[in-house]
Order: sequence, then structure tokens, then C-alpha cells
Amino acid sequence: MQLEIKVPVLPESVAEATLLQWRKQPGDAVRRDESLIDVETDKVVLEVVAPADGVLTAVHQPGGATVHSGELLATLDTSATAAIAGAVAAAPGMAPPLQPVAEIRPAAGSDTAASPAARKLAVEQGVETATLSGSGRDGRVIKEDVVAAVAQRAPKPVAAVVAEPAGERPQQRVPMTRIRQRIAQRLVEAQRTAAILTTFNEVDMKPVMDLRARHREAFEKVHGVKLGFMSFFVRSAVEALRKFPLVNASIDGSDVIYHGYFDIGIAVSSPRGLVVPTLRDAGELSFADIEKAIADFGRRAADNKLTLEELSGGTFSITNGGIFGSMLSTPILNPPQSAILGMHNIVERAVVEHGQVVVRPIMYLALSYDHRLIDGREAVQFLVAIKQSLEDPARLLLGL
Repeated sequence: MQLEIKVPVLPESVAEATLLQWRKQPGDAVRRDESLIDVETDKVVLEVVAPADGVLTAVHQPGGATVHSGELLATLDTSATAAIAGAVAAAPGMAPPLQPVAEIRPAAGSDTAASPAARKLAVEQGVETATLSGSGRDGRVIKEDVVAAVAQRAPKPVAAVVAEPAGERPQQRVPMTRIRQRIAQRLVEAQRTAAILTTFNEVDMKPVMDLRARHREAFEKVHGVKLGFMSFFVRSAVEALRKFPLVNASIDGSDVIYHGYFDIGIAVSSPRGLVVPTLRDAGELSFADIEKAIADFGRRAADNKLTLEELSGGTFSITNGGIFGSMLSTPILNPPQSAILGMHNIVERAVVEHGQVVVRPIMYLALSYDHRLIDGREAVQFLVAIKQSLEDPARLLLGL
């Protein structure tokens, strides 16, 4: 029986996608649910798996091709056996597998050790991912590892690498991934369509740090997840949004849409760029629920396993540049949202309390907002409300 393997159904907002590298070729035996190829959209990487056991008899689209929803990718013979597999590979007149000119298949067992973006770039640049030391989670080879390997090797006389005659001045031309193109498009769109303004404040993190230190072990023992800072910021943001619903609203043409729920976007770094999965109904979640969800986002973002639904929507966003050492920044809005909160590095600073100079762990906070909808008064008061909740965490429990 011949089964057709097609491009997964793409959302209406995603017009097309790009095929990465085929893990199987015509004549190869495959098992049910075995990964065949990754399909990269401008939001996520979708995995195409075998619907049943059988032999891949034909590949209709090569790696690197642009495809659309429902388009035929390959044909699978479910009645074939291992003997048929060998016959298919040797059959006269059989069209050779469709591959990019520069395609180099990874060594056996190495395919799962590299991210889809890393595998695609490795094929384009002729790099064996099995020879690289991965810097990603659990030793996974990521795109940056491939870029570093290309930069270290001697320049080759190909169009992708250009060296000046007087000394080594290599240049590398690498196509932007779809998600990077989408990020660039949305950032430019936000700057062009919104009147972005940023207000700042500082928060003494000692109360939160003391609370975490007292209850960290018990919290992890009971809930099976570490107590981090993000749950405090999410809960603080939700309480502030309750007080200032305009910050949770969005503009649609000449209308203002007020959202009666709190879907908080959490900016997460991934091998393919910054993604913002959404924490749905954050106002109904406990500290443990928030920490578990964010930890899960981080793991699946590293493996490109986030779904389109998780990356859609959101009424307010939080981004944490502090994990990279950022002291201060002006976050860019995530349209159509009207505001975004920026967290930064915690640094011990000298501050004055009750007429005395003391040392406290201070974090600078930044709130970027759309001035078309939100006035400075609301923005400042919103940020002050977050500051008050963090400097007196009991307010979060008492709903103050």
C-alpha cells in the first residue's frame, strides 16, 4: 500500500515553509513515528514523521525547497520489507534521490545531536556535525557551533566565502532562517507603527531573594521545580495589569480591545532566535505552575519543539536580559501588544535607606509601551506597582 506523506497543515498566518535535511532517502526502511524531515516556518520547526512502518519509495521535494500546506513530500510503501528496500535502491531506471548539490549526510547516530538549524547550515557549508562539540543543552550542536567551525577553517574558493587579496579577510554569506526573517519583520513593524516610549525604575530584590532562600528547598521538594525569579515577576505583572487594564489592552484600527484575561508572553532564547511562548491565563496559575511552564518552554525551545499555538497571542510580554548580563535596555513591543516589561541584571549597589547608605541587590526595570494608547502616568504607576509587589512579596498573597 502506498501512503502519501504531505506537508503538515499550516496556520492561515503561515503561507509557506522551508524543508530542512531529509533523514531518509528512497530505498530506506522506516519505522512508524520515525522522524523523516523538519519543516521550518517563520515561527516554529515542524517535524514530519512516518505514518507507518515501510520503505520510502520516493522523495518529491528536495531539502531546502519552499513548500506549502498539504503539498506532497514523499511516498511510503507500507507493504515493503527489508528485501524490497534493497530492491528499490538497486532498481534500474529509479530516479536518484533529490538532494541539494552540497548535501552531506551526517554520520550515523549524529543526526539527533544537532538542531534543525545547525543541520541545515552544516549541509550548506559542508560541515560534519558529528565532528563538532555541541555547546547547546545536553551537548547538542547548535547553529553557532557550525558558524564557529566554518570561521576556523581555511577559506575555500567558493562564492559563499570571499577573501581580500592582501591577507585573510573572510566573509560568509548565510541565508537568514525563516524565524529570523520573521523576527526582523516584526521588530521593524513595531518601530514603524507604534509610538514606543520607555520608562524606568529600580527595585530592591533583597525581599524576594530572602524569601527564595528560606523556602527554596521545601518548594522544590513539594513541587519538583526550582523557585526562580520569573514567577514573582509574572505574578507581579498580573496584579499590576488588574489595576491598569489599559496596559493589557491593544489597538485594532480605531478601536481599543480590552482583554479580560492575562496571557503573558515569556521571551525565550532558542538556537533559531528569540521566541515568545505564551503563558495562558497566568492570573489563574500558582507560583509552581508558572515555574513549571517556563522551565518547559525553555527545554522545548532549545529542541525547537514549541507549537504554533504556544507562540501565538499574548496580551503582555516579559523579557529577561539579565541572564545575559544586561544592565539596562529598552525592549521593543511584541505587536499587537501595547507594553513589554524588561528585567535586567541584579547588581549590589549603594542606596540610601532611612538616612543611611546601605548595599542592596538592585535590578533596573524597563517598561516600553505604546504611547498612542498608554499615557506616561499609567506607565509609571504600573511600573511602581510591580516595584511595590517585589519589594514586599506578601502583597502578592494578599492581593494588595
